[in-house]
Amino acid sequence: MIGFSLAFLTLVLDQASKLYFLFVYDLPIREPVVVNPFLSLIVVWNRGISYGLFQQHSTLGRWILIVVSIAAAIGLSVWIRRTSAKLLAASLGLIVGGAVGNVIDRLAYGAVFDFIQFQVGGWSWYVFNVADAAIVAGVAGLLYDSFLLERRRKA
Repeated sequence: MIGFSLAFLTLVLDQASKLYFLFVYDLPIREPVVVNPFLSLIVVWNRGISYGLFQQHSTLGRWILIVVSIAAAIGLSVWIRRTSAKLLAASLGLIVGGAVGNVIDRLAYGAVFDFIQFQVGGWSWYVFNVADAAIVAGVAGLLYDSFLLERRRKA
């Protein structure tokens, strides 16, 4: 249950933040918004996957990303249903919620709306969104579960 609850919560937070910054706060008109020396809000339309990898400018490429993302979300959802491990289910739920959130963007806008930018001095991290952060947290949870917890189970 925790996996699907986190998937739903991630999806809601992702889409709510995107809708707010696009249509209520009107970030495309106000950007860049410097929140503090480390955080800015800017508009980036990402046609690739997380952090701008594998940019797709063709309609076929966009649909391939949509289909692959949906297939991955379905496969991970099956995994959630089959596992009793809470960390594994939670991690998978974060990934599913993030993937579905970004699929909604691709369907609605043709690209994913990224708007969060961290920077320190002259160094800047990729622009991302709540879905991307959830996917990264989910992958980190999977790695922790796979490498560290698995060793403890065997010991």
